[in-house]
Amino acid sequence: MKKHWYDYLWIFSATYLILGFFNILFAWLGMLCFMLPLLIAIFGGDKMYCNLFCGRGQLFSLLGKKLKLSANRKPPVFLHKKWFRYGFLAFFMVMFCQMLWVTYLVGSGARPLSQHVKLLWSIKLPWHWAYYGGVAPWVAQFSFGFYSVMLTSTVLGIITMALFRPRSWCVYCPMGTMTQLICQARKPKTKQ
Repeated sequence: MKKHWYDYLWIFSATYLILGFFNILFAWLGMLCFMLPLLIAIFGGDKMYCNLFCGRGQLFSLLGKKLKLSANRKPPVFLHKKWFRYGFLAFFMVMFCQMLWVTYLVGSGARPLSQHVKLLWSIKLPWHWAYYGGVAPWVAQFSFGFYSVMLTSTVLGIITMALFRPRSWCVYCPMGTMTQLICQARKPKTKQ
């Protein structure tokens, strides 16, 4: 099978995670992974990003299939259910909005910069070595928060990959759920 340039986007995902260990400001690169799927779904009307360009999904495939780190079992049925996918999306969005709120508070001076990464939305990991200053506190706070979101979703994906099939994360990925909702909203309703 012929390889395409987009078959190597897993390198971007892995590099992104590594760069965040050394300089938290690289977290802003993650906005590409946040905005591109939405823009492709809005303007293209399909899930091309998820199917071709998602470096995280490719990374899970590489780890699970090539390195055989996956149990390769069928994921539980509830992961496919709308209530779970939409519930996880809602939870994810609440956590994202909370991150934006903290960023706003730091930007307004109502709260000091917090130099930690929250893993799984609750475990505070000190991350002060990855911040060197030189930017507005809100820029750094957004970096810490956004990297927390990206690291947490990657850890959840790795756990899901290890327990089930390599790309089981894709079943309930909040970005995949959002793009699916956008694509469904764009489809014209057919009369029956």
